[in-house]
Amino acid sequence: MAVKIAKLLGINGVDPSENHSAVTWGRRLEWPILLVALWVPIQWYLDEIKAIDIETVYLFDWIIWLVFVFETALMSLLVNNRSRYLANNWMNLIIIVAGAPLHLVESPIIGALRNLRLVLMAYLLVRLSRRLREFLSKGRVGTILLTSFVVVVLAGIIVTRLDPKMGTIWDGMWWAWVTVSHTGYGDIVPTNGSARLFGAFLIFLGIVLVSLMTASLSAFLIGSEVEKMEEEEKTAEKLLKKISARLDSIEKKLDAQSKPPT
Repeated sequence: MAVKIAKLLGINGVDPSENHSAVTWGRRLEWPILLVALWVPIQWYLDEIKAIDIETVYLFDWIIWLVFVFETALMSLLVNNRSRYLANNWMNLIIIVAGAPLHLVESPIIGALRNLRLVLMAYLLVRLSRRLREFLSKGRVGTILLTSFVVVVLAGIIVTRLDPKMGTIWDGMWWAWVTVSHTGYGDIVPTNGSARLFGAFLIFLGIVLVSLMTASLSAFLIGSEVEKMEEEEKTAEKLLKKISARLDSIEKKLDAQSKPPT
């Protein structure tokens, strides 16, 4: 079912039946795609607060666009079935054709297109969701903590631009942490529809992260207790072996003394 949805959305990636080189490079290119997904909301925020000039914005737009061009071109050369790859990843073609950063003039339409970067970020995260699930399912506490930290930072950046009344970026991060952890102090709340919709998505994501964190911590604590018990068992076994050896030695000496002299 998940594979059919991925194909429908044009984010299926490299088919597992493809050759080893194509599958390997498909996984390698997931990291730069993830970096693009993490950078998109940061660039959007910096652009919104006018912290970077328009030339820098265009430069990063070109870099993001070239990442998609490079990935699509390389994978089209490596896969055996090129038509199947392009059909299963038609969203890449739309981004390449419609998303070319040829901003010759500044207009309200261009400003609206820049705000669609969040849609691009969502597309990239959905595309990488299968790999991220596999990565998080390993149950490493450090990995889940790092993922939660990144989610809180990015959510704080996004929500303060969706709803500037929420305060500074630090206020946004505080709200994101309270929302993800389902604490719900209510000291900072979104007031408009887009921010509330984003908050609803963050609540759902928090359920997943908290569940993973709880399971990982439980496994870690149980694992520590099991290791401690195993060490105690090994120590007890060593002690029993020493006692047994000493008893054997005493028995041999007693047997030797009980024998009549010849």
